[in-house]
Amino acid sequence: MAKRARGEVVIREWRTGRGFALRFSAYGRRRYVTLGLECEGWTSERAQEELENVLADVRRGLWVPARKGGERGGVLAQTRRGPGGSGGGAVEPPTAGGEMLFGEFAPWALEVRRAHHGEAHHRNLRWCLMHLMPFFAEWPLAEIDAEAVDSYGAAKVEEGRRLQAAIDRGEPYRNERGRVRLPLAATSINKTIKGLSWFLGFAVQYKGLSGNAAAGKERLLKARRKPPVHLDTAEQIEALLDAAAELDRDPGHLCDEREAIVGTLIFAGPRAHEIGHMLERDIDLANTRIFVGRSKTAAGLREIRTLPILHDILAAHKARPAAGGPDALAFATGTGGRRDRSNLRERVLAEVFERSDQLLRERGELPLPKGLSPHKLRHTFASILVALGTDPAQVMRQIGHRSAAFTLDVYTHMMACSPEQRERLAALVEGERRWGPAPLGRLGAAAYQELILRALSTLGGSARRKEVMVSLESELALRFGVRDLEIVSGRPRWQADVDVARRRLLERGLVTNGSREGIWVLTEAGIERAGLSPGAAVAQRSGLEMRSRVACEAAGVTL
Repeated sequence: MAKRARGEVVIREWRTGRGFALRFSAYGRRRYVTLGLECEGWTSERAQEELENVLADVRRGLWVPARKGGERGGVLAQTRRGPGGSGGGAVEPPTAGGEMLFGEFAPWALEVRRAHHGEAHHRNLRWCLMHLMPFFAEWPLAEIDAEAVDSYGAAKVEEGRRLQAAIDRGEPYRNERGRVRLPLAATSINKTIKGLSWFLGFAVQYKGLSGNAAAGKERLLKARRKPPVHLDTAEQIEALLDAAAELDRDPGHLCDEREAIVGTLIFAGPRAHEIGHMLERDIDLANTRIFVGRSKTAAGLREIRTLPILHDILAAHKARPAAGGPDALAFATGTGGRRDRSNLRERVLAEVFERSDQLLRERGELPLPKGLSPHKLRHTFASILVALGTDPAQVMRQIGHRSAAFTLDVYTHMMACSPEQRERLAALVEGERRWGPAPLGRLGAAAYQELILRALSTLGGSARRKEVMVSLESELALRFGVRDLEIVSGRPRWQADVDVARRRLLERGLVTNGSREGIWVLTEAGIERAGLSPGAAVAQRSGLEMRSRVACEAAGVTL
């Protein structure tokens, strides 16, 4: 006998010759399956291979016990491998009629419909079968009524109690792979019941089953709804960006694109698989848009307008030396592969969340909410759009939803926030950051907008470009990083960023041009934003003009 993974091959000497059988555990019971005789072509190697196949099917919940008096070895061997066990034969339909077993029909239906739904839906149905098979495998389809479905739900709840009690005792049950078996929550049990409804609905269409007992909400368990996780304050978002940028600069971390990933999740709202498939060509900075062409729904195929702060973050990301060609992944792993939800959560965001909480504590702000995930950052994008005054229909299109229910929920929440919070969030989108990036990084164009307003306010409401530059350089001398001081097109990079920031202020109507070229003037909206009254602007202008000239001459600037 050869033991293998909770099963063994049994070799027996019968009157008709040497024969082979399998003994293993499946669905909480010991099983014995006769394979065949040596004269029929069975060998120890072939029996061992069949044992491994059966144990694999048991682990996935796809193994089906044979009917009493039926063929040996289980029905799934025919439905999965086709006639003769070739491994690639056509999938044969199970026996029709009211006596058709769920365990025969479900694996067949899963394979038949595989080409009609996405891979994620297929994986979900296979997961459902892992839980449905132990209970319904030997049930005729016609006998699965409402009472049977309710009994299944009660059995899963009781199973969960036993599993939790074993965990509390320190003696948890383990599966074939040695992993601890965890109890299913009510929401997960409901997912399996919905999976059962899918299979029974397919049986109604294809096999003439009279009804679908698992359909509707009546069979579902009452599940406690988790409180929504809202990340909607500018302070928390800014802490996330600062933490990501700080980790990117740390040579001890292999990933150096956390800020770009976090910024894209927050300010563009792609799903985890969408950002994983995003290519460099999908990020069109020239036309301020991002294309999402690989989504799970038709509504998910969309064009997202890039917000100003994200435009600056992605511009720096695309300018990095490691950037690939147009068809390269925009956010590839260290080995060049696609990032998935698990990679984003564990390899990218986990340390960002931890460092963000530290920054928020240092700044005297509330910590991040519990339950934050890549998908919750996507929901943050909806909150930002609402804060910007975007109408519900446009919010739906930008986040790729078909239903307005989620959008209205976000609207209800955001309208409960104070106007100051919404205004602060809108200002962050334009690049007005309260703390700004940590030293040694690149400030970027978004960081200069508020500084320009402050400089013009100090200079009396209007000033020449060179005066503003001198004021900014004096204030930011200790915050400039290596990249800010790099010479680009004959001048430091930070000066080019200031010009970009001024264009943004012109677009927002906070700054306008003076009567002479090179004069920057605060508008009434800019004066209000900078906290400077019109009368004070005139008074300050005359008193500070001379001091401004002296500062320019000291810096070697000719006015």
